[in-house]
Amino acid sequence: MNTPLHRIPRVHHAGPLAEGAEVALEAAQVHYLKNVMRLAEGDAVRLFNGRDGEWLCVITALKKKAGAARCEEKLAEPAPPPDIDYVFAPLKSGRLDYIVQKATEMGARRLRPVFTRHTVARKVNRHKLVANAIEAAEQCNLVFVPEVLDAAPLEKVLSGWDEARQIVYCDEAAPIADPLEALRRVPQGPLAVLIGPEGGFAPEEQEMLRKLPFVHAIRLGPRIMRADTAGVAALALVQAVLGDWRG
Repeated sequence: MNTPLHRIPRVHHAGPLAEGAEVALEAAQVHYLKNVMRLAEGDAVRLFNGRDGEWLCVITALKKKAGAARCEEKLAEPAPPPDIDYVFAPLKSGRLDYIVQKATEMGARRLRPVFTRHTVARKVNRHKLVANAIEAAEQCNLVFVPEVLDAAPLEKVLSGWDEARQIVYCDEAAPIADPLEALRRVPQGPLAVLIGPEGGFAPEEQEMLRKLPFVHAIRLGPRIMRADTAGVAALALVQAVLGDWRG
């Protein structure tokens, strides 16, 4: 295997990975490796998951719809991100894909879609969200894939919330203008970033959030952002102050 590691295709494998293990490749993975990447038996592929880490493997079979690879060398241990949930109101299809990809890249450990009063998209294909998260992890050399939870109404999610997990959400009327200062006042521990829908939270939702002791509002500056942009900005701030971007 003389190919540089960064040029070896990388594929998520949900099953066990261990030295010498022969693992079956799914039909979609076979298509990608054979027809897109033009690989053949004997070529190298990198397989990973959030439980067993990343492995350098050799393709041992690559038929039309079936394939297999053998694990040869462990390249990296699992690398779970900080304990941060990304709680978001679903958007229309293309922008929803973007949200999931960027939240994965930014280091969210769980993705939790919620329905709010102003949420336009009322149907969420969880399997598609998982596929988007996996694709983002494959492309960005992440040795984890965030858990994707089923969509649920915001009120129901908050009614069963573990109060040890602090929630940060965006509110242009937040009492502290500086978002960095506001985040420094959030207790250390598990977190969630809550992003509302395109039309913003309804007044009754704003009132509910402001009354909860474990919810903290931050501002995102003087410009109005789209919901998908706000999500990236909020996650960046949280990672910088409370996550794994700190030195």
